[in-house]
Amino acid sequence: MAAVAEQWRQAQAQAAAEAQQRREAAARQEAERQLFNRAVGPVVPLRPPNKLHLKHPAPEPLPLQLWQDEERVLQESISDDFDVSTLLDTDDQLSFRRPGIGVEITRRLRAGHWSIQRQLDLHGLRTDEAREALGAFIRQAHRSGLRCLRVIHGKGLGSPGKSPVLKGRVQAWLVQKKEVLAFVQARPVEGGAGALLVLLIPAGHPHTAYSSHP
Repeated sequence: MAAVAEQWRQAQAQAAAEAQQRREAAARQEAERQLFNRAVGPVVPLRPPNKLHLKHPAPEPLPLQLWQDEERVLQESISDDFDVSTLLDTDDQLSFRRPGIGVEITRRLRAGHWSIQRQLDLHGLRTDEAREALGAFIRQAHRSGLRCLRVIHGKGLGSPGKSPVLKGRVQAWLVQKKEVLAFVQARPVEGGAGALLVLLIPAGHPHTAYSSHP
């Protein structure tokens, strides 16, 4: 019995010692916390920011294609005030060829050396309509790789004074088109004085370099 009592007393003493250690550890932690609070001072919580987050709308896309189209129109614009008379050959049909192009080109064009690949009839169009139609016709034909075209402007029989007003304008417009290498009046079987045969620069060639090859 004495041995049992001794073991019980030892267990009680150990438990009391462990409890004392826990109280001392807690006291040290509390002392450290109090020391930190005294060092830092009063703490005021931050206010939540009074901000409203808005989603900024995406910027409108730039109309690059529209700008390119407008720039191309300005570059390819043709004037009604252009004086073509000084640029035409002084033959009976007032043909045209770019500087540096030999007269044999207009002779071959008049003789039917190049087959007519497409034609544009300007009958019944107002001046502004005819100008726009001709510009688009030349541009698209050149992009398609065509070389020889026929432009029908009429003989002016239905115009006041029976004068071919559109003929002179068409000549002036064609001279201003960089795709045009030369033109001549059509042969009688192809429209005669009411039409022009137009030879274009080969597709893919720089506009400053002209070629006499078909």
